[in-house]
Amino acid sequence: MQDDKMGATRTVAEHIVDYLERRDVKHIFGLCGHTNISVLAALAESPIDFVNVRHEQVASHAADAYARVTGKASVVLSHLSPGLTNCATGVANAAMDCIPMVVIAGDIPTHYYGKHPHQEVNLHADASQYEIYRPFVKRAWRVDRADLMAEVLEKAFHLAESGQPGPVLVNVPMDIFSAEISSASFDRIQDNTRALIKPSLDDETAREIIRRIAAATSPVVYAGGGILLAQASEELRDFVDHMGLPVAHSLMGKGALRDDHPLVLGMTGFWGTELVNQSCLNADYLFAIGTRFKEADCSSWYPGYTFNIPGTKVIHIDIEPSEIGRNYPVEIGAVSDAKAALRVLNRVAREMYPAGFERPGLVKKIADFRTNFKSGNVANQTSDAFPMMPERILADTRKALPEDAIITTDVGWNKNGVGQQFDILTPGSVLTPGGFATMGFGPPAAIGAKIAAPDRVVLSLVGDGGFGQNPAMLATAVEQGLAIIWLVMNNNAFGTIAGLQKAHYGLTYGTTFPGQAGAPEFGPDYAQIARAYGAEGVKVSSADALLPALEAAIASGKPTVIDVAMINNPTPTTGHWNILDIYSPDKDVSHVST
Repeated sequence: MQDDKMGATRTVAEHIVDYLERRDVKHIFGLCGHTNISVLAALAESPIDFVNVRHEQVASHAADAYARVTGKASVVLSHLSPGLTNCATGVANAAMDCIPMVVIAGDIPTHYYGKHPHQEVNLHADASQYEIYRPFVKRAWRVDRADLMAEVLEKAFHLAESGQPGPVLVNVPMDIFSAEISSASFDRIQDNTRALIKPSLDDETAREIIRRIAAATSPVVYAGGGILLAQASEELRDFVDHMGLPVAHSLMGKGALRDDHPLVLGMTGFWGTELVNQSCLNADYLFAIGTRFKEADCSSWYPGYTFNIPGTKVIHIDIEPSEIGRNYPVEIGAVSDAKAALRVLNRVAREMYPAGFERPGLVKKIADFRTNFKSGNVANQTSDAFPMMPERILADTRKALPEDAIITTDVGWNKNGVGQQFDILTPGSVLTPGGFATMGFGPPAAIGAKIAAPDRVVLSLVGDGGFGQNPAMLATAVEQGLAIIWLVMNNNAFGTIAGLQKAHYGLTYGTTFPGQAGAPEFGPDYAQIARAYGAEGVKVSSADALLPALEAAIASGKPTVIDVAMINNPTPTTGHWNILDIYSPDKDVSHVST
């Protein structure tokens, strides 16, 4: 049907799909419900691929990883109430890690507000479903008029991708989806810019920053996840190479530079090594860019473990003003996109100091530490013990993977150990749940990563606790034909928490999975579960069998689960974690049993 004066008349759902096509959206992650099937009907004839899942948390975690790999806002389609709350954990995880995402959720029809129809949320206020997301999204819209849909969508994408990125919610009553309107409101925004220009540094500020770094005696660069969000790894490498600066990084900054770069110190904080923590403690200037100084990265902000601030002077650049000075006082604070800032700093540094700086003594110190650290791990990395040492699992995985393989981690050894001991050789190729530390992130995140980068090897390193959260993601992987490898580091426990509880309370109640008569020693057989979903499943029975199993899985081009029993060794630490003082005040108790 046509309205000659105002343009094409179609349902709002059809206009939404057209809008997403014009934004070059290629995939939408989600699950059906009676409130959103009009959007699915419109998608049926669209080139946009709907990635169907069995649980909404799978959709939001997959969309999170998809956005990390593509650098653009991902899209999630959710049903109301239980669908929206199922989805919430993945959306909150994206929020804590500053990942752009647009969640489009169905809701009850507007004419039933307050009547408590099927699945309505209204115990404290009518028409309040969208408020469920208010604590963690950048903005939550409830669309009550069909003619405002275009304007809200445009604002949603701009907000998700600008400033400090993050998820937004567009909550749409089902009668709004089905309303027929002309294309006028959507036509009006067609020529609007797709992306806002990001803030940068002025030359005067850049010169002052370069001057202070150049005059420092022991400066350290502290790189956060903002480097990867801004896709600024190349600019960071050029900067540290020219200025001769050592680079420490947060957990989320892992892979901002290749781990084998001669100036990379490593990850700071609780799981940081002695080299990186001592280097930061001894720094007279810390040039922090794209970081929020989070608790685990800063040894709970206790002086004497990772940072001595005040004492060390801080220059802090971040795109979000509220992050600057939040946890540490700064001498210079500048609001800028990391990539834009580093471009200016690189130009100004070469103008002011064309010969650059070399620190051969520092490079040798870093190289010697790496050699000694790795030699100290050789025994565990080559151990034939079975269940396997976690160090050998990581070492064999690194051997099997190409340099540009994408790794998704979860929580426990596969996150902390990777941050400390697993070399990332392509910037942006490790996807980690940082701020929320969400168990169950890694397996569905691998789906989003593989869809975003189909030509790259994608492997999910995950514990048995994390893999058991939502194995139904295997159905989506099989249906989509995604050649993903899930390596289950199986210690039949929530291992990190079991060690913590054992150290402080002398037991492991509720943190391990006790065996029962007739049950397998290491819990469910995840290889069999994989085969039940139509994927390949391999149960490793010896340490020497893991590397060939990984190589075969990569070569097969099929979704594969590799289940390997693992000893619950602790990840070594040199930092501090405040929970140790909370559980055992005035006592010298570790985070693991001895």
